[in-house]
Amino acid sequence: MFAIVRTGGKQYRVAAGDKIVVEKLAGNAGDSVTLDDILLAGEGADLKDVKGLTVSAEIVAQAKGEKVIVFKKRRRHNYRRRNGHRQQHTILKIVAIGGEKKKTAAKKADAAPAEA
Repeated sequence: MFAIVRTGGKQYRVAAGDKIVVEKLAGNAGDSVTLDDILLAGEGADLKDVKGLTVSAEIVAQAKGEKVIVFKKRRRHNYRRRNGHRQQHTILKIVAIGGEKKKTAAKKADAAPAEA
């Protein structure tokens, strides 16, 4: 089974056992993360309903990307600026695709009749 998930403004096609590099997420190595923003899911050529579907992943590592050099120059004005940047990212291992989102609305509904 595969799924298309959106995280960090980008979309990724994932399946169980895949490793992906995404924008930095909160957490440490070994923590579990749930990706809720699923755009598409399917098995082979068949598509499935994504309502309530989640993708569970495990954080493998927090790392930095390759250094990007930012160089600005204005000709004939003696203006040169050199700067570097290393983007923070998270390496995820997809554990499973499936499962239901937990509902919090049930707690509010139970509290109201108890007061009456």
